Amino acid sequence: MTATRSTGLTDTDGKWAEKRIFTTGEAAEICKVSQQTIIRCFDSGRLGGFRVPGSKFRRIPRAELLKFMRDNDIPTDVLESRATKRVLVVEDDHHILELFQDILSRDKRWSVRTASTGYDAGLLTESFRPHLVVLDYMLPDINGNLVCRRIRENPELADTKVMIVSGVVNDAEIKALLAAGADRFIKKPFDVAALTRTMQELAGLSAPVASA
Repeated sequence: MTATRSTGLTDTDGKWAEKRIFTTGEAAEICKVSQQTIIRCFDSGRLGGFRVPGSKFRRIPRAELLKFMRDNDIPTDVLESRATKRVLVVEDDHHILELFQDILSRDKRWSVRTASTGYDAGLLTESFRPHLVVLDYMLPDINGNLVCRRIRENPELADTKVMIVSGVVNDAEIKALLAAGADRFIKKPFDVAALTRTMQELAGLSAPVASA
């Protein structure tokens, strides 16, 4: 197959960053070929995928599209470019919230939302779909372990990482938090550099981008 190449291809608005299933039209746009080319490759078995039950619509999983692109020497930058990571900070201390916002605003790879209660955290988790939740253990309405457990019970949030931050828990409570599904525990007061490194690790980011 011959594809029309484009150099410096980037996903500038991040619209493909989180998408897992693609239509033939979307696959054609990403590969820079005609939709009919994608359909022919799908129907011949060169491009893996499935048909929507009860219809003729074709759908292509992300892994299959990436394999197809690599097999045909099509640049995969548009799918593999580093996207902004969404982080939800849940903390009832206004000063700590401001600290997080200041820290994260320096790295444009983060998109930040904040909440001060477990209730608001639940609503934002559903709508914002964060990659990472930074969660205070002692919230005004409920404890952080309950918020963590609710996140883990939602299969649509299976990839969301949870980092608990607190200064008032003992070893037994830390073990309970990890058992509830927390990925990491950070004790207050925390070292800012160590905290940001842990957040980057959990979100799959590399070293921070240097400020101008």
